Amino acid sequence: MTTTTQLSHIHRFVPGLDTKRPPLLLLHGTGGDENDLIGLGELVAPGSALISPRGKVLEAGMPRFFRRLSEGVFDEEDLRRRAAELAGFIAEAREAYGLGAPVALGFSNGANIAAALLLLHPQALAGAALLRPMTPLRSAPPANLAGKPVLMLSGAADPIVPSANAGTLAELLKARGAAVRHEVLPAGHGLTQADVQQAKAWLAGL
Repeated sequence: MTTTTQLSHIHRFVPGLDTKRPPLLLLHGTGGDENDLIGLGELVAPGSALISPRGKVLEAGMPRFFRRLSEGVFDEEDLRRRAAELAGFIAEAREAYGLGAPVALGFSNGANIAAALLLLHPQALAGAALLRPMTPLRSAPPANLAGKPVLMLSGAADPIVPSANAGTLAELLKARGAAVRHEVLPAGHGLTQADVQQAKAWLAGL
């Protein structure tokens, strides 16, 4: 396992043991870092290469992938800029480590930047598992996501993400051609064993 600052994002890289599995791009939630989702990645995609960058934005000292104006209100100008930066990092990491296009596994803020990547830079990802995502953009471009697999796992009792907001994102991605599976779990905003099981089964089917 490697932790490095040599590319444009501080990140950790875990080489894959199973070349048939796509690499995972692990995107942490607010206050996390490049170490946060390594264990989850190993659980849900054993043998996959793991790329786990740290978000570049700090909110009260806590790393995030983009700025927000308040809870649930995103700075969309910053979001678009950070999504472009992250797409650039993905290209760098693929070249540095000899990888194919990754599947994103993002939680909360990480799920939101992954959704933005799908809409703004669809070529960067082979698919995405979005855990507790929100609709990232008020006006999304007409991305071509034809057949791109997307798993969305929402919490029925999530105090942060309104159910209608998550539903809007699912419909938005479907309208652009993505193969979306949206499950609402008996959970809040935090992850549960059901998230692990659902994500593992979905990733195994790719």
